[in-house]
Amino acid sequence: MRRPFTAHGVANTPDNKIRKALLMLDSYFKISERGSTVGREVRGGLVTFFTMAYIIALNPLIIGGAVDADKKFLGGFTAFGQNLPLIAAATALVAGILTILMGVVGNFPLAIATGLGLNTFVAYGIASKMTWADAMGLVVLEGLIITVLVLTGFRTAVFKAVPQQLKYAISVGIGLFIALIGLVDSGFVRRTGTGPVPVQLGDGGNLVGWPIVVFIFGLILIVTLMVRKTKGAILIGIVGATVLAIILESAFKIGPSFISPTESNPKGWGLNIPALPDSIASTPDFSLLGQFNLLGSFSKISFVSAVLLVFTLLLSDFFDTVGTVTAIGHEAGLIDKDGNVPNNDRILLVDSLAAAAGGAAGISSNTSYIESASGVGEGARTGFASVITGICFLLATFLSPLVAIIPYEAATPALIIVGFLMMTQVKDIDWADLGIAIPAFLTIILMPFTYSISVGIGAGFVSHVLIRAVQGRRKEVHPLLWLVAVLFVIYFMTSPITAWIG
Repeated sequence: MRRPFTAHGVANTPDNKIRKALLMLDSYFKISERGSTVGREVRGGLVTFFTMAYIIALNPLIIGGAVDADKKFLGGFTAFGQNLPLIAAATALVAGILTILMGVVGNFPLAIATGLGLNTFVAYGIASKMTWADAMGLVVLEGLIITVLVLTGFRTAVFKAVPQQLKYAISVGIGLFIALIGLVDSGFVRRTGTGPVPVQLGDGGNLVGWPIVVFIFGLILIVTLMVRKTKGAILIGIVGATVLAIILESAFKIGPSFISPTESNPKGWGLNIPALPDSIASTPDFSLLGQFNLLGSFSKISFVSAVLLVFTLLLSDFFDTVGTVTAIGHEAGLIDKDGNVPNNDRILLVDSLAAAAGGAAGISSNTSYIESASGVGEGARTGFASVITGICFLLATFLSPLVAIIPYEAATPALIIVGFLMMTQVKDIDWADLGIAIPAFLTIILMPFTYSISVGIGAGFVSHVLIRAVQGRRKEVHPLLWLVAVLFVIYFMTSPITAWIG
């Protein structure tokens, strides 16, 4: 029988204030009720941060290097690189605030930060047609619309309308997706660049460089610790791999993989170079906040074009989160008999506000991160883990030199392990029912193959509705799912529709 929270070394503490505070913490976040402990939540929160801290360095490189229609970089700069510290500071700040809000309001082990894919679309698909302020205004507008959809209950209703079997498929697909992310970001799997085969093992079919050794070491260490049921296996693995990476970089001066647009080092580190920093702290610059023009885009491009851009952002944001929340809920064991998570409306509300907040801060839409599953794999079950992750992001605005210590290769083994854990849900899918099996299959394979959660979900929904219609079982499909399927058809046809409108 599980011992009550007060028996976890707290009831015997002479300091009653600490005991009372811990009991209040447990009561508010339902830590014991969900079968967790404060220590486990802290470890889970730290693991989630270490797994997704790369966004602080990566987001500036994605949106900081693109120019708008006026040939200016984000923030109004005319020279590359001047805006990178501003973007990094704002990225960490918004991620910290919204992740803490997710923990306190949603009580769910889910972290929030600038969405990869969405930031690329904003940088090269939107900002190139207008000013950066106008582009961020569209992001804010999308966030406000999706917030209204939550407040009216529409987003939650759609979430509940999805069949349980497809929710399992979404979780499995995301598991494969994040495993692929881990393999690619570590350099274990790489793009070929030429020929009919899109990816290959390492560089030219071979594993090269010390960074790969760090990745394999981290993966083996985590697996070993998990098999031996060691607490904190994922966190220990990330820290251990980082220590090895620092030693190897110091000894061999490996350097980064990216040197210039025309020169690369296939044996180098993927992003961060693991070296002890010259300084621990730096003063953040938040001057990028508030640089958006809500409706400015409508004077730069046609009304229909602007609406299509907002629609694309909206649908991606909407269903990326549905998939992420579903997957995290399954992995954490927080799903009820109908396949829904606790505080679903609050979780979706915070995520919706995050989209608007990201645009208002000038760093692109913020959304829920599937890397949160790494913290869940470490044992996180409540929003307290998100509070820990959020605090780490806020500290990162000042301690950015320390964040740069952890390379991709040390953090990505966690994604492989979590991908495995999420993949186990494939057994719960009814493969004998083609109306479920084929949509589930398309959902699972298209997420990693297209590098998009939304595409996988869309293909699953559209095929499910179509097959049920062919089977003469239309009434089994929720009306909202019919509507969503139509919207996804429009989403997939956005480019031809835009070209036709002219």
